[in-house]
Amino acid sequence: MTDAVWHALPIPALTLDPDDRILAINGPGEGFLNRSARVLAERNLPDLIDVEGGLANATSRVRRNGAPLTLHDTALRIGRAPALRCELHIAPLGEGTLILISPQDIAARLDRASTSRSAARSAIGMAEMLAHEIKNPLAGITGAAQLLGMNLSGEDLEMTDLIVAETRRIVKLLEQVEQFGNLQPPRRRAVNIHDVLDRARRSALVGFAAHTSIEEKYDPSLPPTLGDPDQLQQVFLNLLKNAAQVAQQDGKITIRTFYEAALRVRRPDGTHGDLPLQVEIVDDGPGIPPHVASNLFEPFVSGRENGTGLGLPLVAKILDEHEGWISVDSAPGRTVFRISLPRAPNDMKNDLQDIER
Repeated sequence: MTDAVWHALPIPALTLDPDDRILAINGPGEGFLNRSARVLAERNLPDLIDVEGGLANATSRVRRNGAPLTLHDTALRIGRAPALRCELHIAPLGEGTLILISPQDIAARLDRASTSRSAARSAIGMAEMLAHEIKNPLAGITGAAQLLGMNLSGEDLEMTDLIVAETRRIVKLLEQVEQFGNLQPPRRRAVNIHDVLDRARRSALVGFAAHTSIEEKYDPSLPPTLGDPDQLQQVFLNLLKNAAQVAQQDGKITIRTFYEAALRVRRPDGTHGDLPLQVEIVDDGPGIPPHVASNLFEPFVSGRENGTGLGLPLVAKILDEHEGWISVDSAPGRTVFRISLPRAPNDMKNDLQDIER
């Protein structure tokens, strides 16, 4: 199968070796499994998806008989997600197998996703309105508590200090809600992603990540991306802050960049986009709780006590407006957030060189 045909397939497609390990996966397949080709390479597919009757049994039968097999209206489950009804096409390919997955309820899934995004926007709009209305009375409560505290001591003073601290914490949360709702459209231009990462790294090390080490593994040949440098810096700061918050004392964070020419994603409108510039932020923390992982980028979902649940949705919103993509792969001791970005058009590279001079 030629690369052009492979990448043009509108449905998830994978090739497996004789031991059912993943050799190749196309863009829709990456989206379907919510993991990149690099993360999935050589993973055992039956360990990742559960199929009625067992996927390993089906692929073994296809290789043994040398004939294709179609599983009609079969239940397929990815991890702990709800089962999907699919048409599963398995065909021999050399010593391995080719698998094509046709989800029967893909339209329903898209409708639910659209409804979910609409509900999230409504929730954010309501929260933004409440934030504006609540901040003024909170300022009055803070001022009144501070005045009372001037004439108190002991346990009474501790109580007024608590009132001040908690109202300030609520104001900080409300400001984050307002930031989420007031994000301006990106002003995109050719950007050296390493310059943006370096600013974010230095800012992190003098603040919230002072107790960690941050290792750089950069590909110096990486071309410029198309983006808003300030908004991209916000993305990386949020991800570095998440990594630092779960890291132990003397923990380690790794920032890695590389180029993957074959990475393409399918957009909701059916078009495909090339996203060859890759940035990975890796931490050695405890991993993401399973009950949180599936809704990680939804507003107000957080795996940490007292977490606002707005940092990652803001990241996802910024990257969506940059026509980028974010994915996560997490296990105890290693969590990887991967950001994929478009390459700047050739006619913009001169602009970048003028800026650097």
